[in-house]
Formats: sequence, C-alpha cells, structure tokens
Amino acid sequence: MNHFVKPKKHLGQHFLKDESIAEKVALLYKDDYKDVPVLEIGPGTGVLTQFLLANYSNVTALEIDSESVVYLKEHFVPKGLKLEEGDILNKNTEYLFGEKDMIVIGNYPYNISSQIVFKVLEHVESVIGFGGMFQKEVAERLVAGKGSKTYGILSVLLNAFYTTSYQFTIEPHVFNPPPKVKSGVIKCVRKEGFVLPCSKTLFFDVVKTGFNQRRKTLRNALHKFNLKDTHEFAKLRAEQLSVEDFISLTSYIENNR
Repeated sequence: MNHFVKPKKHLGQHFLKDESIAEKVALLYKDDYKDVPVLEIGPGTGVLTQFLLANYSNVTALEIDSESVVYLKEHFVPKGLKLEEGDILNKNTEYLFGEKDMIVIGNYPYNISSQIVFKVLEHVESVIGFGGMFQKEVAERLVAGKGSKTYGILSVLLNAFYTTSYQFTIEPHVFNPPPKVKSGVIKCVRKEGFVLPCSKTLFFDVVKTGFNQRRKTLRNALHKFNLKDTHEFAKLRAEQLSVEDFISLTSYIENNR
C-alpha cells in the first residue's frame, strides 16, 4: 500500500489493498475484449491499474486527485498508462468516450457511483463493457430484475442496454480506509440489440417518472404522458414492469402523442 497517497473522504476514496481481488476485477473482460481500449475511473494508487496494464493493450486512467496523479505519473505512465486528470462527471472529459468500442472499469467512489452509471448510459454507443466495484447495495440494485425489492430506475435503464451479472462480494477490511458496508463487483456486457425501438430520451423519462412515484399506478404516475386507463399497464406500478415492458410502454407513448 502506498503511504504517500492518502484516501480523501470528500472524494469518497476507499483504496483497494487486496491484489488478488484487483486481478479478478481486471480479468472480467480479458477473454472477450483484451484488445478493446479500457478506461479506468479513479485508479487511486494503481492497485487495479497494474493488472489492467498487464492484460490489455490500451489503458487510460482518469483521476481527479492531484496526489494520486503525481504517484501514477511516476509509477505507471512509464509502463504505458495513458493518464488523464479530471472529473468523470465534467463535460470536459466527454472526449474520453470517443472510442467505438471500449470498456469502463473501476473501484467507483460511493458518493458518485450512480452518476457514473448515468454517464456510461449516455455513451452506451461507445461502452461495450462496464464493470467494477460498487457499494453492495448499489451493485445489487444495478443487476436487479422485476419483482426484486431493489428493482428501480437504474435496474431498468442499465438492463435495457446491458446483460448484467453480480460477480462477487468484497469485505470492507480489504480497503483503506474500510468502508462501513460491503462492496459488490458487477459485470455488464452490451447487448447486440442495444439500440432501442423508441426514443432513448423518452425511455429514460418514462422510467424515471414511473419509479419516482412508485406507489402510484402508472396511470397516475405517468399522467403527463396521458396514459389511457385502458392500457394494459395502466393499473400496474412501475416495479411490476419488466425492462421489455417499459420499452413497449415507451413505444406506445411515443406513437400516441
């Protein structure tokens, strides 16, 4: 563990110490996409980075912490790492998603992990694989299916474009500092039919609106879309619809405006 880079609470940093876990995460996509460019978000002290460099030919890391940037420049740039300094949620980093097919991977800061998912979904045309470490509760939500207690907005949006799977759980003690909760690793592979038959923007709006009032029936939750009482989903709640149901519902709304 590097002692010169201190994890910063305001950045939500929990540095992974266990190299065997880092290697397992790095190898998530090697069999299928070893020649695809990789973007690592929040490399920190490079525990995951070292295994990405060993297994992929084109690795870029994006780091917001200036202390980490200095360390990474010294230890990993000479080994072939392309290092960028910046915030993944900032528009100035949009150019990083310019590759046709790319993988996004990382030990994601808990405080912005959901926003990172939305960022990836904005660039689904570029991101063929998306995986890494999340707070366990978030990881479970991301891969949840209809009927699950954790099924929600992110579940539907992510699974509309990706085949998702929960890989394994990580205990807090392998991080510095140890988080108060367990972490979970997920793997997402973009579906062949990831282009929706309806407006992507409208789909996002329908899903978000439906779940934002999840206790209401969709007839009431989606009143701004003028969903008719006679529609087959009108008396159901958002959590009762599958991903395919939401796509079908969005297509219906789009065609009946």
